[in-house]
Amino acid sequence: MANPIEVTVPDIGDFKDVEVIELLVKAGDAVEKEQSLVTLESDKATMEIPSPDTGVVKELKLKLGDKVSQGALILLLEAGAGGGAAQAPSQAEAAPRPSAPAPAAASAEAKGVAPPPARSDVSDEVPPLPPVHGRPVPHMPRDELVSKPHASPSVRRFARELGVDLTRVQGRGPKGRITHADVQGFVKSALAGTAPATRGGGGALPFDLPAWPDVDFAKFGPIETKKRSRIQKLSGANLHRNWISIPHVTQFDEADISELEAFRKSNTAETEKRGFKLTMLAFLIKACVTALKQYPQFNAALEKSGENLIIRGYYHIGVAVDTPDGLVVPVIRDADRKGVFDLAKELGDISKLARDKKLKPGDMQGGTFSISSLGGIGGSAFTPIINAPEVAILGVSRSTMRPVWSGTEFAPRLMLPLSLSYDHRVIDGAAAARFTSYLASVLSDIRRSLL
Repeated sequence: MANPIEVTVPDIGDFKDVEVIELLVKAGDAVEKEQSLVTLESDKATMEIPSPDTGVVKELKLKLGDKVSQGALILLLEAGAGGGAAQAPSQAEAAPRPSAPAPAAASAEAKGVAPPPARSDVSDEVPPLPPVHGRPVPHMPRDELVSKPHASPSVRRFARELGVDLTRVQGRGPKGRITHADVQGFVKSALAGTAPATRGGGGALPFDLPAWPDVDFAKFGPIETKKRSRIQKLSGANLHRNWISIPHVTQFDEADISELEAFRKSNTAETEKRGFKLTMLAFLIKACVTALKQYPQFNAALEKSGENLIIRGYYHIGVAVDTPDGLVVPVIRDADRKGVFDLAKELGDISKLARDKKLKPGDMQGGTFSISSLGGIGGSAFTPIINAPEVAILGVSRSTMRPVWSGTEFAPRLMLPLSLSYDHRVIDGAAAARFTSYLASVLSDIRRSLL
């Protein structure tokens, strides 16, 4: 027998000390050339290391969690020693054939219906699949095809982050491949209390979370039990769903609103005569509409299937309102068709309805983008949770006066912190940075909203 081949980590670029996160084979396994052996994960990428030849794994030389670099020994491979593809024909030839059709089969033939194959004709091996893009698909026993999830490294990483067992997820991608949407759908079904479709059975929870702590708080001191409001229960469930199912990223920026604040103050006397207050939030809505027109993907909605993006040609801005019973988000409709004074008056009216519990269901539907302002309370930044099916939400914190370098000197400027949370499935980081930068420029010169 020829000496086994030492399979090592190939050239993986500049990566060093990369963690082994998956062992895709074990000693005794037959592997095909280019079949994945292990999965490595750096802080920037996940990569699978393929087999250089067909053969049988003699011995694994690493374990989960090991840190490896180029040249590290992965396993010993006996090249050409009984690959699965070579064994399949001989097993098929060796299988005994029935000398005559069974009665049920004969009856089916008489009716012109093809009879089911006899059990002895069914091999435990699945025939090799046709090559995909010139790369052979590994030949695997039927039970391995059933038990091993068919998913890309990025999906496996996503599932690990959520604690999802991929063997229990039904893949709906090409040839049963598990996609990001399948993992998200599985989690959503579990959170909704429905039993999701599974590959290997099991309970409803898609992740191995410990049970919620059952604590007798009274034994540590005096307590008071306070019932949560209906709004808190409803919004809490929706926020939990959105946080779990949407990959949130938050972009932080700030806008110089020195001139805008001076302009706002110069007009407050006039608006007070009309019976409403001119707030910075009205200007924020106007500026956001201008930015949404410039970057329409932020005004979009992700279709429930995750396959398509719906670009909306209307601008209904949701505004988070703090009430004694919890947070509600009424919607200012057609904000692009209204002036700042109109927006300010409508904000006052709808906020009063919210605090008086007189909002109608329709008042909180149809939003395309949301704003959550904590400027009247405090804080320097926060991460707002996206209001699905929207793909972004703007958080605004308290503005502060501080010295800003003008190029020749430091000057006191009123700076407004911006926190934009966005759905990373729809929006990438560069687009988010451009959006907040453009929004800041509009707020620094509100005349841009007229362009």
